[in-house]
Amino acid sequence: MEKKTLDDIFADCRSCLKCPLGKTRTNLVFGVGDPNAKLMFIGEAPGRQEDLSGIPFVGAAGKLFDKYLSAVGIERERVYIANILKCRPPQNRDPLPEEEDACIGYLQEQIKAISPKMIVCLGRISAMRLIKPDFKITKEHGMFTDRGTYEICAVYHPSALLRDPYKKDEMLADMLMIKEKYDAL
Repeated sequence: MEKKTLDDIFADCRSCLKCPLGKTRTNLVFGVGDPNAKLMFIGEAPGRQEDLSGIPFVGAAGKLFDKYLSAVGIERERVYIANILKCRPPQNRDPLPEEEDACIGYLQEQIKAISPKMIVCLGRISAMRLIKPDFKITKEHGMFTDRGTYEICAVYHPSALLRDPYKKDEMLADMLMIKEKYDAL
C-alpha cells in the first residue's frame, strides 16, 4: 500500500459510500491534530457533537478527555486524534462490524501517514479492533504491546468515565504512564 497524504485520505473519505453511514452524516469526522504526532489517540466513532462539528472528541466525553490531557501535560494540538469510523452511527450506537470493515482502511492509511510512535485506543471497541478481538478493557487497560514501529495500549473511553466515575483514578494513572512514555519518545 503506497503512503498517501492526509489530504489524499481525507478526499477519499469525503466521497466514501462504502456503508450507509456516508449518506446520513452531517459532517465527515476525519481526524485532527499534528500530522507529525508521536502520539495518536483512536476512538470508535463520532457522536452527535462530532458529527455537527466535524471534529473528534468535542462533546461531553471530549471535554473530559481534554481535562485528562491537560492534567498530565499533553497538548491536544501536539497529538493526533481520530476514530475507526469517520461517520456517526445512528443514536450513537456501537459501530457494526461491517461499518468498521468499511472504514478501517482509512484509519490504517492515517496511521501510516502520521507514523506515530505510540497509539492509545480510547475504549474497548477501538482496542478490540486494533489490539486483539478479545480485549478486556477492565483488565488490560494501560498495558502496552509493541507493534514494531509503534507501541499500542488502551484506556477507558471518556464516555465510560462519565457513566462510571469510579474508573477516573485508573484513567489518570494510565494517562500519567502514557505521558511518561510520551516524554521518553
